[in-house]
Amino acid sequence: MKVNQAEFIISAVGPSQYPMDALPEIALAGRSNVGKSSLINRLINRKNLARTSSKPGKTQQLNYYKINSDLFFVDLPGYGYAKVSKTEREKWGKFIENYLLHREFLKLVLLVIDLRHPPSKDDQAMYSWLKHHDTPICIVTTKADKIPRSKWQQHMKIVKETLGADKSDPVILFSSELELGKDELWQIIEQKIGYGADTAVEGQPETQPESAEQEH
Repeated sequence: MKVNQAEFIISAVGPSQYPMDALPEIALAGRSNVGKSSLINRLINRKNLARTSSKPGKTQQLNYYKINSDLFFVDLPGYGYAKVSKTEREKWGKFIENYLLHREFLKLVLLVIDLRHPPSKDDQAMYSWLKHHDTPICIVTTKADKIPRSKWQQHMKIVKETLGADKSDPVILFSSELELGKDELWQIIEQKIGYGADTAVEGQPETQPESAEQEH
């Protein structure tokens, strides 16, 4: 997908603030400071659209970013930050859970994991919860530039084994600095939102619908 327009829309604190555009949504879930904002910025070739913070746990809303007129990226509040109170964590948990369970436009969750470390208990719990609710998942391992290339596959294996990852769930090796995994991730996103499907239909011979109808 060629990104011609990308804009921040809203930091939503509840369903009443969610956009009504009826566009497909790709949510990003992960620990605080795992690199979700940097991932979004790299995908859309913008440096500062998604807000990065040096203070983990700062994002307490669903940050909506509209890409062209094709989809939204939805940056979920980061989890696992120790300085956030238990009460606050529980409130965020319910907030995120309600979105993931009930948002009809949600097409895919990008579970963002720091490649340098084995997935945390929170990462494992999130993955298990998403699988339990049959939510489409793509695992994205970030910060690959922070470790030697020779250790990438070893760390990827640790991520998959620690999560107990289903073989049907794609796992993308990603680095915002190296632009690694960007095209591969876009292909998965495009497939999930049906991007280009209308163009493909328009490009078929005019006799195609008629012959298809005869087969039925």
